[in-house]
Amino acid sequence: MLGFLTAMSIACAPPDGVAELLDRPEHVIMIGESHGTAEAPRAVGEIACAAAERGRVVVALELGETLQPTIDAFMASPDQASALATLRGSSLTTRAVQDGRTSRALLDLLNRVRQLRASGRDISINLFQPSSLGRGDSLDQAWYELNMGYLLGRARQLHPNARVIGLAGNVHARKTAIERYPHIGLPAAAHLPARETISLKIAQQGGEAWNCSNDTCAVNPSHALYDENARGVIMTPPEDGGYDGVLALGPWTASPPLNVGP
Repeated sequence: MLGFLTAMSIACAPPDGVAELLDRPEHVIMIGESHGTAEAPRAVGEIACAAAERGRVVVALELGETLQPTIDAFMASPDQASALATLRGSSLTTRAVQDGRTSRALLDLLNRVRQLRASGRDISINLFQPSSLGRGDSLDQAWYELNMGYLLGRARQLHPNARVIGLAGNVHARKTAIERYPHIGLPAAAHLPARETISLKIAQQGGEAWNCSNDTCAVNPSHALYDENARGVIMTPPEDGGYDGVLALGPWTASPPLNVGP
């Protein structure tokens, strides 16, 4: 039973280089993913586990912020069955477009954080997709990124002594604009103080991901664009300069949409 776990009974298995990453002074670690892999949420869960051994942690997820009460109820549930019951019928499980964000791996991450909290660690989840902050039909994505950055910043400001570990799509986790896409403006992470923020892009090393292509959401192949043998945190900025480094997790495994039953 989770309620009887102690903080000493849970072992963390973070990627190589995470200890050195957590030794750094920055309070916000943004991890940019391609949605729909098993590896990205699993890595975030283990990084959060290692960080929680050092102090307060907030796991920030790219999910609609109106879901926060549902996630809070999930986190407070005493067991797996009651936790899953809080999700049934929510937008987490009924999204019309399954783009990989609400995957089985995401559910595993939620369960990992709930387990850590039940074991006595000071850890919580904060959602930062701006689902209630409308930008208006005449405004482009730059305003969406601004709203997302605001919600990320609020997580940091409400928990000034915590390490914020964020998982978002690659674009939102960037610290610089993409010149060829001016409508995006500054990505969400770029609205945070640069001196307090580290951004890592998950390396594309082959495998598959569940994502949307040509209006169809399914398992799609991922081309290897990075050294397939590299592993762990590599604090060397990619060529485009949008991130502080990469997180190499090996070839991806597709994670399909979650299903918590009727």
